[in-house]
Parts: sequence; structure tokens; C-alpha cells
Amino acid sequence: MESLIDRITIDPQICNGKPLLRGMRITVKTVLDFLAAGETIENLLKAYPYLQREDIYACIHYASLAVDMDIAIFKISA
Repeated sequence: MESLIDRITIDPQICNGKPLLRGMRITVKTVLDFLAAGETIENLLKAYPYLQREDIYACIHYASLAVDMDIAIFKISA
């Protein structure tokens, strides 16, 4: 059985090496940005018919793993 994280790929030749879904030209960040803006999973699946529900869950899982790392990113105010 494929794990969700196996759906995330990184290819330096596609989208500047950003994490992608199954090698397609849609980045994890794009999906997460849509979700953060309030888009529903159902609407994302309609807008991108080549995506699968598990792809979106994989993006969420990837984000969860990323924030679990010991690295924090802070915005420095001017």
C-alpha cells in the first residue's frame, strides 16, 4: 500500500525543485494555498480533475511533517 508521502516528489527539473504531486506540475504549496484560502477539497478536485483526494491529503500530511521539524521560520519586521 502506498503511503501518502510517496505521492510527493521533488524533481530539480520541474518547478525549480519544489515539492510536487506525483511528478505533475502542481506544487504542494499551490494546493495548501488554495486550502488556506478556504477552498474546499471538492472544488479543488473539480478544478484539477487529474488530482485525487489522496493527493490533497498528502499535501496536508507533508505540511504536518514540515512543521514538526526543528526548524522555525520567522518573519523579521522592519
